[in-house]
Amino acid sequence: MASRHVVAPRRLLFAFKPRLSPTTLPTTTRIAPPLKKKTTITRLSFSVSASSMASSPMKVLVPVANGTEPLEAVVTIDVLRRAGAEVTVASAEEQLRVDVCHGAKIVADALISDCADAAFDLVSLPVRMPGASSLRDCKVLEDLVKKQAADGRLYAAICASPAVVLGSWGLLKGLKATCHPSLMEQLSSFATAVESRVQVDGKTVTSRGPGTTMEYAVTLVEQLFGKEKAEEVGGPLVMRSNHGDEYHMLELNPMDWTFDKGPQPQILVPIANGSEEMEAVIIIDVLRRSKANVVIASVEDKVEIEASRKVKLVADMLLDEASKLSYDLIVLPGGLGGAQAFAKCDKLVNLLKKQKESNRPYGAICASPALVLEPHGLLKGKKATAFPALCNKLSDASEAENRVVVDGNLITSRGPGTTMEFALAIVEKFFGRKKALDLAKALVFTHP
Repeated sequence: MASRHVVAPRRLLFAFKPRLSPTTLPTTTRIAPPLKKKTTITRLSFSVSASSMASSPMKVLVPVANGTEPLEAVVTIDVLRRAGAEVTVASAEEQLRVDVCHGAKIVADALISDCADAAFDLVSLPVRMPGASSLRDCKVLEDLVKKQAADGRLYAAICASPAVVLGSWGLLKGLKATCHPSLMEQLSSFATAVESRVQVDGKTVTSRGPGTTMEYAVTLVEQLFGKEKAEEVGGPLVMRSNHGDEYHMLELNPMDWTFDKGPQPQILVPIANGSEEMEAVIIIDVLRRSKANVVIASVEDKVEIEASRKVKLVADMLLDEASKLSYDLIVLPGGLGGAQAFAKCDKLVNLLKKQKESNRPYGAICASPALVLEPHGLLKGKKATAFPALCNKLSDASEAENRVVVDGNLITSRGPGTTMEFALAIVEKFFGRKKALDLAKALVFTHP
């Protein structure tokens, strides 16, 4: 009988030119994303007719600069596009290409100077240090956001930006606000500093860091579109209700995950047209923070792929080249189109089969367990989970309600809202729970 126990529990290159038309997905679930008690939400009231929303989508500006946190940027863009917002990404540098954190490169579709005279329903600053300093010193952006505030329109910031940018511009005076824990003392000079994971005060929304970004983004959807739209968008994300608590995973048939390819685990993350960018970027970001050596490989005929929300990711190499190497783990992000491409890629399927046969770790999240691993016999004799709407495709869905399932050398998970837990569980399997929990706190995914 299988043993069972529950564990309480370098370079990323990606570029994107955001699409300027709204993207929405059909949803089958309407679940309100619950908020932790410490999350303070002050409701705003908007009167927008259905016809005006259809003819004029909500316009959002997301400035980026050298040092921007890619996870905060991509998650915010992805979630807002799911709601139908028209998102413009603007570079605060002298060129469109921006060198963000963890070796990532983002290609914006405009310079901040191009947006100086435009009007936006929301401006959101997804920046950590040192990127926050670049935004703070951008006079065009300062004037734009100050006008946004004067006109009574929404403005928001996460991580370092509330203290370093909005505070220094005098835009938090008399307001409650939050930011990254390391900058709370600085924030207290400009605002009433609170430890909420997301704080709304009037037309201002602030949040703490990478681990609170999804909550922050769904809150922005609610401020722009209302509670019903936030529920519609938040439900299929499979967000957790106990924000800030330690993550958990179900582990069956426990085994040690080791790495013998070098001083750090060698991990392959394939990407394809239609891959879910949130899942890919969170997995890569978290694993690289743990110092794992992550190789991003395109299964297409070129290194640049267009992800599910039109974010363009640039792989390190093609799968043909990556397949010549050996890996301690192969892990697949989800996204319907991406999973379908993975399932049709013989080279990738063969790599996965060899990984399984050699008893080395492999894993998948969202659509990929059901659409890639299951049809190719890679879940045979294993317990797994997947995106809720696809769990009926699993031959054994007896443990599918768990957010992260580890069965020996296999790890699976459910969707965008479980990706952080999924990535942290991988860190735990390679490096131990202490390192994973320390990383979770640094990301502000769990309470610091």
